[in-house]
Amino acid sequence: MHTDNQIVAQTLKWVRTFIVAQDICPFAQRELERESIRVEVVRSKKTEVALEELMVEVQWLDEHPETETTLLVFPTLFKSFEHYLDFVELAESILIDQGYEGIYQLATFHPDYCFEDTEPDEASNYTNRSPYAMVHLLREESVEKAIEFYGDTDAIPERNIAKLNAMGSAVAEAQLQRCYEPDVSAGSNR
Repeated sequence: MHTDNQIVAQTLKWVRTFIVAQDICPFAQRELERESIRVEVVRSKKTEVALEELMVEVQWLDEHPETETTLLVFPTLFKSFEHYLDFVELAESILIDQGYEGIYQLATFHPDYCFEDTEPDEASNYTNRSPYAMVHLLREESVEKAIEFYGDTDAIPERNIAKLNAMGSAVAEAQLQRCYEPDVSAGSNR
């Protein structure tokens, strides 16, 4: 079992080496450079506790406007993608019930992510495949500003699907697996 620090490092490596390097999300690099991405590891084994932790994180973001976004990582929960989707549905309902509709939104990532109407081995699924099950809490106001700046964001998913289909599942999976490898020290002379 990886430590929380290792999970944070692996998650950030995935963001850097896949999400940013492959330009899956054109907005991620700016937040990495600003160090405004928070990664929190939740080791709960119960969905109810994970939902409570989600709301704790929402409150934390309310109190820390300098942090743009949070990746809430669940290394011990949601091994099943279907179970994860059930959690996401509950999480979105709780955000609405607690008055956070229009303030925060969730982006979803899972190691076995599979879009509706796709086969599990299709490369396009890698746009949302991650080292661990996680939800990405986004400030809706920031999303709106990014869309205003970027322009036609509707083209991003189609572009990503084409890019990943050209890359192929094997290459995408290899890139995902590299996130688990320790980084070699920048000062190494090897």
